[in-house]
Amino acid sequence: MAELAFRDGVMDRILVREPRFKEPAYLFVLAALEFCQARLPERRHLSGRELCLGCLDLAIERYGVLARMVLEHWGVTRTADIGDIVFTLVDLGLLLTQQQDTRADFAGVYDFTLAFDRDYPWKGTFAA
Repeated sequence: MAELAFRDGVMDRILVREPRFKEPAYLFVLAALEFCQARLPERRHLSGRELCLGCLDLAIERYGVLARMVLEHWGVTRTADIGDIVFTLVDLGLLLTQQQDTRADFAGVYDFTLAFDRDYPWKGTFAA
């Protein structure tokens, strides 16, 4: 499978506004939006909480036990970072929001260490 990337110049525009995150982080959040939409009966606006939970599910599905480390490698260490990515994409006209949407909607949705490590959805059992 080919690796996704933004078209020429888009990532440069993103990095001018928000240089903390690597390109795969932005692409992952966009993929998580589609991942969430695919699980709904019909397309609709997603809340910040819904998107954060979708990012959690997609990261675990794609990267398994390494999910937190992959996101951290891209600069994403908390759910508020997902909001910063979203609003950077909004500022550049790549995503739309509703009037009531705020960055605060993404803050503290879950703790990365707890969600990706302690509460990791282990499959199967361990032999005694």
